[in-house]
Amino acid sequence: MRAAVKGGKADPATVSLIVVYTLAKALSISPLEIYKMPASLVLDLLSVHKTFEELKAEEIEKATRKAKGG
Repeated sequence: MRAAVKGGKADPATVSLIVVYTLAKALSISPLEIYKMPASLVLDLLSVHKTFEELKAEEIEKATRKAKGG
């Protein structure tokens, strides 16, 4: 599981579990709600979540550089 979360290869069941966990956590909803969604919506929401996480990481990086004087 750890290797899969870090971007390693994983079987489809593990990938599905990670996707369900990620979206349920991000949206603060039950994992069962994720299973009720169409796959296309799940993928779209995961893409949106990824984009926001990337933007957040960029802002943290900028703030860290600024705090270090660079």
